[in-house]
Amino acid sequence: MAIHFGTDGWRAVISEDFTFDNVRRVAQAIADYFIETGGVGAQTIVGFDTRFLSDRYAVEVARVLAGNNLIVQLTIADAPTPAVSFAVKDKGAIGGVMITASHNPPRYNGIKLKAANGGSALAEDTRRVEILLDKGSPFSLNIADLGTAVAEGRIARFDPAPAYEDHLKKLIDRNLIGAKPGKVVIDPMYGAGRDYIPDFLDGTGWQVTQIRHEMNPGFGGIHPEPILPHLNALVEAVQQSGGAFGVATDGDADRTGAVDEDGNFVSPHVIFALALRYLVEQRGLRGSVVKTVSTTLMIDRICRAYHLPLHETPVGFNHIADLMMKDDVLIGGEESGGISIRGHIPEGDGVLMGLLLLEIVAQAGVPLKDLIADLQQQYGPHHYARKDLPLARPVAKKEMVKRLTEGAPGSIGGVNVREVRSNDGVKYLMDDDSWLLIRPSGTEPVLRVYAESPLPALVAELIGYGEGVAASV
Repeated sequence: MAIHFGTDGWRAVISEDFTFDNVRRVAQAIADYFIETGGVGAQTIVGFDTRFLSDRYAVEVARVLAGNNLIVQLTIADAPTPAVSFAVKDKGAIGGVMITASHNPPRYNGIKLKAANGGSALAEDTRRVEILLDKGSPFSLNIADLGTAVAEGRIARFDPAPAYEDHLKKLIDRNLIGAKPGKVVIDPMYGAGRDYIPDFLDGTGWQVTQIRHEMNPGFGGIHPEPILPHLNALVEAVQQSGGAFGVATDGDADRTGAVDEDGNFVSPHVIFALALRYLVEQRGLRGSVVKTVSTTLMIDRICRAYHLPLHETPVGFNHIADLMMKDDVLIGGEESGGISIRGHIPEGDGVLMGLLLLEIVAQAGVPLKDLIADLQQQYGPHHYARKDLPLARPVAKKEMVKRLTEGAPGSIGGVNVREVRSNDGVKYLMDDDSWLLIRPSGTEPVLRVYAESPLPALVAELIGYGEGVAASV
């Protein structure tokens, strides 16, 4: 079968395409790539999440890398992708492999390839791995005996948590958090972020309740993405807590979501905007800001208010990471919950952003819901929706973009369309700062429709327009 890497790795259904044989094949191609890049004897990092068989797949990857005379440091237990990614940079490794399907449903697993800077490998690097995968027969697999590789020092176990936590203490003001303790519910959604935020908060005086933190390789049947309706358990826990707010991380903890004290979902758009405002107003920091095309215009308004350069990229944190490596980026994020800040690796980090949200609440000394109300008054209002619409037939992305650009409407819902952008799908920007983004999937017959408006009714109109486009295909 052909194996292809997307914007953040290769993912497939366990026991269908994601098999031990295919994992070993991919590991061999990655080993060949690492040797091309760093030579025999280069150091590599391998980590894994809580998914079904992730620990076993990670061992097989480590055996293949060691069989190709690479040095492997393998996490001792499941760990967040950001912690493993930080270990790549911290230990000076040539790169890393993370066994995870991130926020995908439980039936999936996957492989993320990490670069030496701790971020995701560039597209040209994953393309090189694909070429090495398809180099033809006979396929040569070099795989070491685990016991022998450990005895010879080619595979060693390590805990990424201590160094990662020390690094987070440079980015998060633990003293400030401890000066104004409150109540918080942490929901790792049975994922690899379990215990990381509570451990960081230990000794700060915060009353921390952690839910869904047991080892459960099937995620309790939920989809481990920190959005509604997958956060109903967190909503319930917050409502029963008597004053706590909630923070959630996805399956590999590179994304975050939240719930306010009344049990209302707090989207990544709002978390991103709160964090940007806090970094500028309270920490006195400046720098450029990066957001994806599907992210709220509240970010644009904050940037205008503080005269900060703003970059808008296609969807995918890899685009944000590219700019973080080239420019003086203060914060970068996307609507799906991947956000990072200056001083960190170029990687979305749900643990970091969950802790930063705690710092923001502690510094303000008011409930999260009040902070959000103030944000909406200053830079809102913000109403948002997203819908993924199946198409009756596959359609080429370029064809759809051309059609939507040339056939752009003059108005939607009685509001004029003032600008049309096409750097990732087609985005209609309206006179009242509403917008509609229609992105055809490049891999499946699906139209992704995103909309934001000051008025909830117009959000519904915009989504309805997208539904009309999907129905006409």
